[in-house]
This record gives sequence, C-alpha cells and structure tokens, in this order.
Amino acid sequence: MKKKILMIATGGTIASKETSEGLAPAISPNELLACVPEVAEACDVETVRPFNLDSTNVYAPHWLEIASIVERNYAAYDGFVVTHGTDTMAYTAAALSYLIQNSAKPVVLTGSQRSVYSRDTDARRNLSDAFLYCADSSAYGVRIVFDGSVILGTRAKKTRTRSFNAFSSIDFPAVAVMRDGRPLRYVSGSRPSGEPKFWHKLDRNVFVLKMIPGLRADIFDYLCRSCDGLVIESFGAGGLPDYEDGAFFKGLARFLALGKTAVLTTQAEHEGSSMDKYAVGRRLRSCGRVIEAGCMTLEAAVTKLMWVLALARGEEAEKLFYTPVEYDIF
Repeated sequence: MKKKILMIATGGTIASKETSEGLAPAISPNELLACVPEVAEACDVETVRPFNLDSTNVYAPHWLEIASIVERNYAAYDGFVVTHGTDTMAYTAAALSYLIQNSAKPVVLTGSQRSVYSRDTDARRNLSDAFLYCADSSAYGVRIVFDGSVILGTRAKKTRTRSFNAFSSIDFPAVAVMRDGRPLRYVSGSRPSGEPKFWHKLDRNVFVLKMIPGLRADIFDYLCRSCDGLVIESFGAGGLPDYEDGAFFKGLARFLALGKTAVLTTQAEHEGSSMDKYAVGRRLRSCGRVIEAGCMTLEAAVTKLMWVLALARGEEAEKLFYTPVEYDIF
C-alpha cells in the first residue's frame, strides 16, 4: 500500500520566484508537487502551508506551529515532509527533534539551494528524495534529506551557501544516503516503540555570546537583565579570557547566581569543547554550574536549551540537558 504523507510547506528558496527585490517565496505546494510526478507512485500526498517565509524569518513560534501540525495530524498520516529554506533549516530540525520525541513516523525536512523553477536546480532531486525516504518503511524520527544525504535533525549544520551539498552531519555519520530512490543505511538505530511525545513550549530568552578577541565583559549587564539562558560560543576547547581583572568570570558568576543557565560550546565546527583542558576553561568551574555542550552543534545546543528552560531550572535543567536525544550529546 502507498504511504499517506502530509507535506508541510513553509517557503524557502525551493518555493521562490525572482522578484524585483530578489528571490522570495511564491510557489504553492501543489506547484512543487507537480515538479516531482514520480512521488505519486510511492505515496499519496496532501498539503498544508502554515506560512510562506524566507527561513531567515523562521524562529521559535514557527517551530512550535510545525510541531503542532504534526501532532494534530499524527494519527492520519504515515509521515511528514517539511519544505523549508536552508538558512535556518538546521535550527528547525534540531528544535523539532526536541518538540517531537519517540516518533516511529518520519518527519523529513528538505529544501534547495536554487528555486524549483531554475534550469539547474537541486530542488527536484531533494524533494523527490525526501518523499521517497519518508515513504520507506524503515524511516522514523526527525531527519534532513538533502543532496542525497539523510542527516539526524540534531546533527545537521549548513556549511555551504551555494553548493548543492549544503548540509553536513557534524561529528556523527549521515544515517543514510539515497541511491536510486531508496535509502542505503549506515546507522540503523531502533525504531521507537510506544506513543510519541510532543512538547508545546520553548523559552525564547536564550542568547548566544560569540567570543571575539577584545570583547568587553560589560555585555553581562545586558545578559543578566534580559536572558534566562546563555550559550557561550568560546574559542577552541573552551574558556573565557581573564583580562580586565577577571571581569568575564565575575560576570558569568553573577549571571549564574541569578538562577540562570549557561552552556559552554566552541566555535570550532568539529570535535567539541573540553572545558578542563586549559586554565581559562577550568576556572569556569568556580563561577557556578556551567553545562558543557561537548560535540553538540550550536543549533542543537541553542534549541535544546530553549526546550529545557521551558521545563526546568537549576540542577534539573542540567540533568535534562545532559540527557541524550537522538545522539545530540555523548
């Protein structure tokens, strides 16, 4: 029997046309489907378009809306394909990995680097692969399907702005590749059993502090007033500068003393942080409870912290952050 798939169209380059102000989403879901007629042989597709945006404009309320659509329609469909712009697709995929857990049905995100109506486009292949993967009996969970790769939602990062292989799986293998319309699996995993779990809140008051040489520590005046959670994107293995008489460590200690949560990650794309390697990292231990993201992607660290802080604070938040979800942390 053919699988029944719900396509959730959200805009992005794949659905864009050229305008006087540049590319902008303007193509309907049915127009997109008409470009991949072979999909009809594998699955019956119905469509919904909750919004039609350049993904630069997609953030937490939209992630919650997509998750809500999946939840409301979960019993009626065998899987879900989300068409999405590439710029923030990795954030959306990570967020959905936390908002939709233990799903035995696939939620597949895809898009393209060029509009489906461009002569040399990757849109038709990506769209076809996404539906064919979604219709495969072994598919489950949140995945990105792009340029023939199938990547965990918690492990994806956009690493190229023009090339068709726009997404990489960071510090974890792609779980499969698409060959002749079928997934060739590298990582099988175990299909979840029992009912899926949907979450309905995110704490948007999370800030990413990207360290640059010479940054002033008085940024913590703003952070203490405005944020519930902080992701410090540090240099190398991780740490804070100790110039200005240790002002950064004092600022972080003040932030944590207010009951807020801080996560240390690294600007390096691969191999993760190691807070205890250098003195500038070990000194963080004296500031209070600092969570270490290790080899998590920034996208996963940010969205997981939003999810965690909507549920818990303090020690409970730390435990929840360190609890693995779809191989996001190990």
